[in-house]
Amino acid sequence: METKTFGKEERIRKRQDFLRIYHQGVRSYTGRFTIILCPNQSGIRRLGMTVSKKVGNAVQRNRIKRLLREFFRLNKSRLPASQDIVIIAKRGMPPLTYHDVCTDLESRLIDRANV
Repeated sequence: METKTFGKEERIRKRQDFLRIYHQGVRSYTGRFTIILCPNQSGIRRLGMTVSKKVGNAVQRNRIKRLLREFFRLNKSRLPASQDIVIIAKRGMPPLTYHDVCTDLESRLIDRANV
C-alpha cells in the first residue's frame, strides 16, 4: 500500500527551482488556478504553490494552501511522474471547499496525465 504523505523531497522550496519552472514549464488555466508543469530529473513528482496577498488575508491564503496540499497528498499516485507542478492561485476567488479544488485540478492534472 502506498503511503499518503507529503514529505520534504516532494516540495519545491528553492527560488531557483521556481524560476526554472516558470520559464520552462507548460501553463494550463482553470477558473481559480494557473498550473505550470515542468519535467524534472529527480524522478519524483513535486509540488510548489504561490498564493499572493492579493488573494486574501492570511487565513484565506493558508486555507488555499492546505487544500492544495491535501489534494496533492491524496492524488499523487494519479499525477504525472517526474514532474514539477506549480499551482498559482488567482485573485478574487470566493471561499473554496475541497470539492472545488478537486474539480478544478482533476480536469487539468489527472485527466491530462491519463491521456
